[in-house]
Amino acid sequence: SWTRGSCSAGILNVKLLRRPRWGVSTGSGLPGPLWRQHLDRVIFPYFWADLRYLLKVLMYGLRVETYRLQGRIITILDKFVKLAEKQPHKPFLIYEGKVHTYWDVDRRSNRVAQVFLHHGALKKGDTVALLMGNEPDFIHVWFGLAKLGCVVAFLNFNVRSRSLLHCVSSCEPKILVVGAELKSVVAIFLPLKEQKKRGGGGEKVCPLLLTGLHFVLPKYTKHLAWFYVFITGLPKAAVISQMQVLKGAAGLWAFGATADDIIYITLPLYHSAASLLGIGGCIELGATCVLKKKFSASQFWSDCKKYDVTVIQYIGELCRYLCSQPVKEGEKNHKVRLAVGNGVRNDVWRDFLNRFGSVKICEFYGATEGNICFMNHTGKIGSVGRTNFFYKVTIDLHFTLIKVNCFSRELRKRRRGLCVHMCEAGLLISKVSAKNPFFGYAGNKRHTEKKLLCEVFKKGDLYFNTGDLMVQDHENFLYFWDRIGDTFRYDHCFVHQQNVNFIHVSKFLFHFFCPDHEGKAGMASLILKQNTSLDLEQIYKQVVTYLPSYACPLFLRVQDKMEMTGTFKQQKFRLVDEGFNPSTITDPLYFLDNSKKAYVLLTKEVHEMILSGKIKL
Repeated sequence: SWTRGSCSAGILNVKLLRRPRWGVSTGSGLPGPLWRQHLDRVIFPYFWADLRYLLKVLMYGLRVETYRLQGRIITILDKFVKLAEKQPHKPFLIYEGKVHTYWDVDRRSNRVAQVFLHHGALKKGDTVALLMGNEPDFIHVWFGLAKLGCVVAFLNFNVRSRSLLHCVSSCEPKILVVGAELKSVVAIFLPLKEQKKRGGGGEKVCPLLLTGLHFVLPKYTKHLAWFYVFITGLPKAAVISQMQVLKGAAGLWAFGATADDIIYITLPLYHSAASLLGIGGCIELGATCVLKKKFSASQFWSDCKKYDVTVIQYIGELCRYLCSQPVKEGEKNHKVRLAVGNGVRNDVWRDFLNRFGSVKICEFYGATEGNICFMNHTGKIGSVGRTNFFYKVTIDLHFTLIKVNCFSRELRKRRRGLCVHMCEAGLLISKVSAKNPFFGYAGNKRHTEKKLLCEVFKKGDLYFNTGDLMVQDHENFLYFWDRIGDTFRYDHCFVHQQNVNFIHVSKFLFHFFCPDHEGKAGMASLILKQNTSLDLEQIYKQVVTYLPSYACPLFLRVQDKMEMTGTFKQQKFRLVDEGFNPSTITDPLYFLDNSKKAYVLLTKEVHEMILSGKIKL
């Protein structure tokens, strides 16, 4: 097993205690003498699996490159329209038992496009923000706007207040389309001064308009990308190009999904995993997808059996939620053969396979806005993917792991300003080039520049900073280690310190590992301002009103003052190590108890109940 890491002279070091046993080599899988099969397993255990995967990727890349050289822009929308002509009566989308064929969705999206044309509100290149939950109309509006040549920005409907206003202003849409169930969110939290509503504040704009769609018209602008996806953390609009969409849509195909598969999508459509990999992947295959309004662990397997699902998507905690459900009879009686996603822990991975049968878990790694992706096509437990010399040469996969300071989590540099290669563990960076571009964030040049590292190894080079620490083992498998910086992951979402703000309180947010929970739990350290008292009721009200659930600090720690480093930076690593144990911490600690709808004092008894699982986070 891997150690968590140890610090020596301020450098992050990783010690390998023994050969990692996350999985078993698959071998060549080809008939032949026993001695040859044994030799394959010992010397080239992944050769044939690597070769098959490499050939698939090269064939797809060659096809896309041919389109580009011929001046043909082939998009996912083009493929969908062709499928609607080729297989009009095949189910494309199943939602709450109702079947929507390829022809149905194509026709409905045409009607949406006609509505916008009828009102003359949009033209090619305009940006439209989409604030909707999981429903067929999300796809109808998305495709309808794409047919007009508009840029579509997917908004996270969990964000509130200033974060939501920030999202809208950063992509500068000409129109904001709001789902009927989310009207109150805009009415309460988006008091735009110059906004103008059309449709009588909820009435239909015209008979062709889909029921429940409403329009808010803020400032006009124009963008040339296909759409934006707002990443979690400090919300930023990641610019998604046509090529990135095609690459993302090919994910399910690369893992072995086919046109005969039925894909179950429970993730929110504003997330790139659901929109690019899920919906886009379904179109790439010409397959059928089952869309769930909201993920339900108790209904998950019954839905899979009901709709004969063969491919499922997961992210972060989803697999753990399924494993935490009470055991039922016949849990292996399903047709699911592939589970595609990222962020599952090693122990949950094993539990999932033992409990739910022979499902191939296809783990991958890739940031929405990033220019690098790894895919674990061998099924080795714990790994996010594998690389070797041939991948780097043929796929143009140029990345490296570089050293960071263990305490400040800043890059370690020589006097000449060049980073040092890291052979064991380090920060993953990916070279930015014409074939692997980084488009940055819409309307935020500062955040775009922060993600880039210049002249890392030589003058003129440029690298994308993923913000993730990775480990590469002796078999060239890569493993996610940790995140650095002001962002941490909890409950499959990224949380940024600037998400959390309190009135009359100086605060900073840090994170620590919590037993049996994916990612890290957030704790806010509070220093009360002069002449103020701690108002837990007001803090709770602010937290649940203005923050999405995944960004709410689970714990509060009240301090008299904040310890600083010699360079006047917040000294929070000691606090991270101390965690949330009231037996060793003298400062008052409070716990977010959703059952009582309040922050309550964290006692030793409550602490033990959290560790034992009697109190759920």
